[in-house]
Amino acid sequence: MTEILLWALALVVALWAIGAFYLQGADLSAFDQSVGQRHLIDAAPSAAHQAVVASLGGIAATLKSTPRKQQLALLRNYMDNLFPDSDPTTRLIAVDAAGVPAEWVLAAGVDSRRRLLYIHGGAYTMGSPKSHRRLTRKFSEVANAAVLAVDYRLMPEHPRMAGIEDCRTAYRWLLDHGPAGPEAASAIFVAGDSAGGNLTLSLIAWVRDQGLRAPNAAVALSPATDASFGSPSLKRNLSTDPMLGPLFKPLTRIPRTVLLWATWLQNRQRPSDPVLSPVFGDLSGLPPLLVHASESEMLYDDSRRYVNKAMAAGSPVTFQTWRHMVHVWQIYHPDLPEGQEAFEEIGKFLRAHS
Repeated sequence: MTEILLWALALVVALWAIGAFYLQGADLSAFDQSVGQRHLIDAAPSAAHQAVVASLGGIAATLKSTPRKQQLALLRNYMDNLFPDSDPTTRLIAVDAAGVPAEWVLAAGVDSRRRLLYIHGGAYTMGSPKSHRRLTRKFSEVANAAVLAVDYRLMPEHPRMAGIEDCRTAYRWLLDHGPAGPEAASAIFVAGDSAGGNLTLSLIAWVRDQGLRAPNAAVALSPATDASFGSPSLKRNLSTDPMLGPLFKPLTRIPRTVLLWATWLQNRQRPSDPVLSPVFGDLSGLPPLLVHASESEMLYDDSRRYVNKAMAAGSPVTFQTWRHMVHVWQIYHPDLPEGQEAFEEIGKFLRAHS
């Protein structure tokens, strides 16, 4: 019995050591400083923001009363139907981007030779071009560009790498195809939110490494950059994040080593692999990048660490933060004044890098 206990203890120690020294990657605490930060909103949130927070409480309550096996389907349906799909001035064109389903989103009068690849968020398990049309329509307008919203493959039906490959394929295709057919692009942009922000940052590093035409600029809204669960704000901002807090609170109670092993088993890749966690990669030689984050959201330090490391590597990054906003508050424009302001900043940035 003693020998069995010793073997069991040795196994536990080995699993912990592999998690601590191999799966979680390097210590990133040196990038927790606030270099390059710009506060845009220090005042109390608007009344419209309070209404957004109240609506999130409703879906959280619904989830509690829904069996776990049905929650993903519920969330997918909720996201796809959160906003009314009614804007007669915008054209939507379904397209096959070299085998990847996508849709063109064109605000009135935009230059279709200017193109923006948009990668939606949704924790890699939900979301679609439909769920994010409020964002893609506005990006089309402020970028004066045709937006290609990619409908990448989602987990758990597909491995994480499948969605990554879809984004890479769509980017290659976008370089030489527009809404009217084959045509070289005059300008290229990439943008994404949350999980889509992760995929955006992973993509621009891959584009650099492949020697492909670099985007003129990229935008990441509240991106997830660290799949190793190392950001302090994941726990520090748990109670101040009304969107992600209720969804991911149970995960914060699980030991980090267990989460690291679960991520490895799910993806067969180290959680700190730069393909999954862009913050661990080489962040030099990237295109101009704008990152937006709320200082009260759980993913705040994912953004801050990435920005500080990229700046230290010499890449041109602009970091703009709001103090009290919900995760990816930009999607609630035009009802949310802070969302409108965020898009004014995005428009200035994209025009400056056209």
